[in-house]
Amino acid sequence: MKLLYFICFSCLFVLSVKSQDITGHVFDTYGESIENAFIINNNSYNHSHSLDNGKFTIDNNKIGDTLKVTILGYKSKIKILESQDFENDIVFNLEESIYNLDQIIISNQPYITSTITKLDLELNPVNSSQEVLQKVPGLIIGQHAGGGKAEQLFLRGFDIDHGTDIQISVDGMPVNMVSHAHGQGYSDLHFVIPETIDYLDFNKGPYNASKGDFATAGYVDFKTKDKLDHSTIQTSIGQYNHLRTLGLFNLINNKNNQNSYVGVEYIANDGPYESPQNFNRINVFAKYTTLLKNNAKLSFTASYFDSRWNASGQIPEREVKNGNISRFGAIDDTEGGNTSRTNINLDYKTYINEEVTFKSSVFYSKYDFELFSNFTFFLDDPINGDQIRQKEDRTIFGFNSQFENQKTYGNVSADYTTGFGLKYDLVDDIELSHTLNRKTILNYNQLGNLRQTNAFSFFKSEFEIGKFKIAPEVRLDYFKFIYEDLLEENYTISDEEKSIISPKLNFFYNQNEKSQWFLKTGIGFHSNDARVVVNQKGKDILPKAYGVDLGNIWKPNSKLIVNSTLWYLFSDQEFVYVGDAGIVEPNGESERFGVDLGFRFQINDYLYLNTDATYTHARSVNEVKGRNYIPLAPDFTMAGGISFKNYNKLSGNLNFKYLDDRPANEDNSIVAKGYFITNASLSYNMSNNINIGMSIENLFDLEWNETQFATESRLQNETESVEEIHFTPGTPFNFKMILSYTF
Repeated sequence: MKLLYFICFSCLFVLSVKSQDITGHVFDTYGESIENAFIINNNSYNHSHSLDNGKFTIDNNKIGDTLKVTILGYKSKIKILESQDFENDIVFNLEESIYNLDQIIISNQPYITSTITKLDLELNPVNSSQEVLQKVPGLIIGQHAGGGKAEQLFLRGFDIDHGTDIQISVDGMPVNMVSHAHGQGYSDLHFVIPETIDYLDFNKGPYNASKGDFATAGYVDFKTKDKLDHSTIQTSIGQYNHLRTLGLFNLINNKNNQNSYVGVEYIANDGPYESPQNFNRINVFAKYTTLLKNNAKLSFTASYFDSRWNASGQIPEREVKNGNISRFGAIDDTEGGNTSRTNINLDYKTYINEEVTFKSSVFYSKYDFELFSNFTFFLDDPINGDQIRQKEDRTIFGFNSQFENQKTYGNVSADYTTGFGLKYDLVDDIELSHTLNRKTILNYNQLGNLRQTNAFSFFKSEFEIGKFKIAPEVRLDYFKFIYEDLLEENYTISDEEKSIISPKLNFFYNQNEKSQWFLKTGIGFHSNDARVVVNQKGKDILPKAYGVDLGNIWKPNSKLIVNSTLWYLFSDQEFVYVGDAGIVEPNGESERFGVDLGFRFQINDYLYLNTDATYTHARSVNEVKGRNYIPLAPDFTMAGGISFKNYNKLSGNLNFKYLDDRPANEDNSIVAKGYFITNASLSYNMSNNINIGMSIENLFDLEWNETQFATESRLQNETESVEEIHFTPGTPFNFKMILSYTF
């Protein structure tokens, strides 16, 4: 009888603990909490992530199960559960280690590529805001206005211009400028100090309901660091009067659950041009983070940047070929501009209960922009020239809020996210004018005040059933466009409004810890310029983009990760911004399909290889064959390199980027030439806190054109116009020395 009681009691005990929760904390060896560590029960395969304060909860555990904790940058830790672990919190203290691929488990999360990119950023850090975006696999950039204007972007067969088909944000604050003086979706990321970037959250295609306007080719959200490991003073000097000074200073370092730091950056550069750029930029960035009661987290971020420059513009090939100017000469060297932006961002996160999390952010930006350009020289005005000024004074208000709810239905884990928000752009004196020598306004082409409102809500869900995850999502956007034309004699104001629903449906299959398959489908959109919207009385306001991705992420061994994707994207309307006319040209329907390939290979703890390549077939749908090329849409891009870190106190990298020849006009009769450019860097840790290094752009000193356009122009001595390639020359061999001190 006693034996029977013992057996019954043992069975009841086992049943009682079978589905019990385990709670605990993850810290480093200094006792500081580790956020977003991955905790998995190797027996039940249930998993969880640690919160800001290191706390985690994982269900469906029993005595004898094995818990494994992993996170990039730390050694993994394993614990076999004992009876007392169900009564007391488990504490994991993780040791720091060199970043390597062995710490990445493919089945951790649906968007594992963001974690892989964090590894890229750590092993191959950036030291300029231009390089930050190039950490997104498959994204290529080009600069063509003296270093001060936002870069031209290429991704998945898109010439995105400055942001028409990619949504960019920093800590959730939007970077894209709607109805901008120089182009729809204009995204100037130069207010970011690259050393403050912690990681990149990104995804290609229109598959995330929390991302709206411009998220057709994809989105990128940069996350800044909550704290610094140490303070840093750095300076770099180089050719062409290059100077960069950087200061990052810890103000509060994990004192009473608080962290605070400030960063200051100054850059000056004349560039290789015969007419000096006189480029200079100042950046100031400050962030304060604190953990409140009940695991709540509050972050306050403020930043300011101011940039001024001259530019030699895009020069015609014919003038270089006939010897009238060099590759670094100019037709009109009075181009250039100035811009500034002040940002304030407040983030709040709290845990309402064990199942519900609330996140909210409020942001404010004050932005000024003035740009002088001359694309056509003397085509329209043979006496004064065709220089234009684009100018605006913008204020942005907005907020994003969301509730995340985690539920368990038997063997099904479910996550629900409900979000809503608002973005309001108030733009005064948005201008396009004909100018002379940057001083005299000859006439106004456009001048007005603009108000644009975007209210939105979305619902995301994820259902995890064994190895499968199904994620249906939907988003609703409402837009209001208001434009006041100041060039009309009488008070004239026009308005339009439009709503759009964007559904998504994504599937993930975790074959095992080494392989994940995914099928993503969704509809996205990009908005049109408000001035065009009201002039066309609501036509082509929010054209849709329909996408599908089928792919795999595979980790055949601890040293190698391979990702591959077949994708397709159909756009209702291809937008081309014509800057000198201040209009957006609708180019009709378009389709793109292609393949993304990438690999990460860690030869050993020090040596790391990475490469990403994209092949694309991009065509206009409504045009006849042979005249259906999409201007400047790249059909093949590739970027990658080899890097090593902390090998006998040496660190360095050798990187390359390749952009293939691409059509510059609709019939491919004018071709924008491709390039293959190699950059290198090397640094030596002289002591625990002094580091000396060097970097080289265009290591082999090749002649290349960074940006190219098919442009019709006329020079002052010409009677007829000529359409041909106009280009901005790429940087020649460029050497810099870097010295940094940490404390």
